[in-house]
Amino acid sequence: MGQREEDCFPTQLIDGNGEFNVEGLDSFVKKTKLSDCGLSYAVVAIMGPQSSGKSTLLNHLFKTSFKEMDAFAGRSQTTKGIWMAKCVGIEPFTLVMDLEGTDGRERGEDDTTFEKQSALFALAVADIVLINMWCHDIGREQAANKPLLKTVFQVMLRLFSPRKTTLLFVIRDKTKTPMELLEPVLREDIQKIWDLVRKPEAHKNTPLSEFFNVEVVALSSYEDKEKVFKQEVAELRQRFFHSISPGGLAGDRRGVVPASGFSFSSQEIWKVIKENRDLDLPAHKVMVATVRCEEIADEKLHHLATDESWLELQKAVEGGLVPGFGRKLSSILEKHFSEYDAEAIYFDEGVRKEKRLQLKSKALDFVYSAYATMLGHLRSNALESFKMRLEQSLNQGIGFASAVRDAKQSCLLEFDKGCKDAAVKQATWDASKVREKLCRDIDSHASSAQTARLSELTANYEKRLTQALSAPVESLFEAGGKETWPSIRTLLKRETEAAVTDFLDVVTGFELDHATIDAMVQNLKDYSQSLVEKKAREEAAKILIRMKDRFSTVFSHDKDSMPRVWTGKEDIRAITKDARSEALSLLSVMAAIRLDERPDKIESTLFSSLMDNKTVFDTSSHNRSLGASTDSLASSSWEEVPPKDVLLTPVQCKSLWRQFKSETEYTVTQAISAQEAHKRNNTWLPPAWAIVLMFVLGFNELMMLLKNPLYLLGMFVAFLLFKALWVQLDVPREFQHGALAGVLSIISKFLPTVMNLLRKLAEEAQGKTTQGVPEYTASQSYRHQSPSNSISNTISESVSSNISSLADDDAESSSSAQVQRRNTSNVRETEISEM
Repeated sequence: MGQREEDCFPTQLIDGNGEFNVEGLDSFVKKTKLSDCGLSYAVVAIMGPQSSGKSTLLNHLFKTSFKEMDAFAGRSQTTKGIWMAKCVGIEPFTLVMDLEGTDGRERGEDDTTFEKQSALFALAVADIVLINMWCHDIGREQAANKPLLKTVFQVMLRLFSPRKTTLLFVIRDKTKTPMELLEPVLREDIQKIWDLVRKPEAHKNTPLSEFFNVEVVALSSYEDKEKVFKQEVAELRQRFFHSISPGGLAGDRRGVVPASGFSFSSQEIWKVIKENRDLDLPAHKVMVATVRCEEIADEKLHHLATDESWLELQKAVEGGLVPGFGRKLSSILEKHFSEYDAEAIYFDEGVRKEKRLQLKSKALDFVYSAYATMLGHLRSNALESFKMRLEQSLNQGIGFASAVRDAKQSCLLEFDKGCKDAAVKQATWDASKVREKLCRDIDSHASSAQTARLSELTANYEKRLTQALSAPVESLFEAGGKETWPSIRTLLKRETEAAVTDFLDVVTGFELDHATIDAMVQNLKDYSQSLVEKKAREEAAKILIRMKDRFSTVFSHDKDSMPRVWTGKEDIRAITKDARSEALSLLSVMAAIRLDERPDKIESTLFSSLMDNKTVFDTSSHNRSLGASTDSLASSSWEEVPPKDVLLTPVQCKSLWRQFKSETEYTVTQAISAQEAHKRNNTWLPPAWAIVLMFVLGFNELMMLLKNPLYLLGMFVAFLLFKALWVQLDVPREFQHGALAGVLSIISKFLPTVMNLLRKLAEEAQGKTTQGVPEYTASQSYRHQSPSNSISNTISESVSSNISSLADDDAESSSSAQVQRRNTSNVRETEISEM
């Protein structure tokens, strides 16, 4: 018996108090692996009077180990509540339930309540119900089977729809009366009971066969004919093999709950029965399917979350692109969906599909983040690929717009291919939004790149214009003449047109609209013009320096660009006028911007106002006041010149001219001084007529000198001394500062110079007398010379040796002449200011 108990796992399902043994049922399902059977299982229940041998029959029929009544202890209640066990050795899996006997004395008046509850539970759960009854009760009006059948039929009608349960009547302790006679009587009794049972309106005319398959079998007495009994039971046992197959005892059963939902279904059925509610089996079936399918779906979702393949795939996609992502994820999802289908296949189809859709939705939501990450990688890679391809195409000289189109098309094809590879078979995810974002990113980068390229291109052409215009324009402004602005306009037009032509050739590759190109070309033209205007304003700010440089150049150099030497023959007044005229021409050039070729009167106005003889040379205060009253420069604008083109207003030009004249007067003063000094240096000899007169009047004296050589020698010595003093005193230089200053300076230095000269001669003579042989030789050489040569050499040596000492004396004597020089310079400045 012990081995049999291990195989059948007897378990009390419901105790005598009506409490459902949930833990016991779960343990039974787990031990017997009932959940794995799907629909391939059968439930058999047995009902009958107390002590009718139900447990004994089950033990022999299904090799179970239910507790049997001890005949020697008397008749009593052996089975309390409902027990269940697995039938041993029968296929398919067959579960048998042993119900508490009816009309037992232990329950008394409450017996019918539990009897109905257990009967309804058996009819709702079991596919085959064995009704154990005594043979001698057949045909008897008050037999024990009559109340039992009434109970069965009454509770059966509480089920909203028939399950087509098989009622197998087991006639115990059959008599000699043949079954062919007993069975019609039993069927007639069953039909009468069915007809007399009160039925709901929906089943008033429903035949018994719609609810039940009625089968009858008779068994001999176990106590009297045990061997025959066992043989008959063995034959009956064979009928339970493949009982659910077509043609079997339960071949046409309906509304079967899948084995994995048996535990929950049984609990809910008993709960409804205990609450004395009608049992809607179709609704119950849907409810069981809903609960179980939800449980299965949650279980599969949990398995998905902990699936190693999924975790590896998720980790891999976080690190970057995963080749075959869609195929791998689809395989993982299909695995868990297939498991769900396998476990939920036997539940209600509508519920099963609904819960599968929910499982699918939750599973896809769960893995969507990985898919989104994958799309993010694809988008980032495609964008980087676009940037790289665009740069390469541009470096190869391909037009910008064409390069953008080609790179974008290639990258989108690459992205679409990646999306196709990442697509999950079970999902209908749309990557269009990510693709649209990629397109926006590509367009944004292309726009930024285009802006940068155009900016760089514009900057290059602006740099080119700067190099082409800046230095030449500055040079033209420095030259400053009548052709300055025409030359600038020609240069500006030529360089601007060349730059615009080249710019249009390059910008064609961008395929911009005409309005944009025209705007860019106009900006380029405006830049070149603004560059010239800026350079003009810079030069206008330096106009005073330019004017002084121009004046100095013209005033200090002749027509051959050679420096002037003021010899006294130059017309300083005319030269000054020419130099100022050149400076004024430069001022007129820089007074306004002349890029529009409109004629103006700036130059004529400036010359008539500033270079007119009356206003320039006339020193009369009356005339000056008259000129000021009719001054055409007393204005802040030029006629026919827009205010934006004015560089120097008339008032500013007048002020600049006044400052210019003031700062160039010193140069003219220096020229006049140099000219006067040159004149004085060349007028110390008497006139030619005086020399002739002196020769005529002094003819006698000249003849006397020629007749007496000593006079001539004395005169020669006197000449040498005079010459030495002339050189030492530097008479021409002293008289450059005026006659009076020169006389005073010579008088003050005459005596020291004579004393110094005599001292040098004495030293020379003393040194030669005290020398040895070389000196003697030198003295002899003097003896061979003529007296005049000796004296001249001596004077020359003494003059040359005293030059340095006389320089100091010059510094002392120069102070006495400063007063005279100041007076002279004041006179000259007065003259120049009137020029």
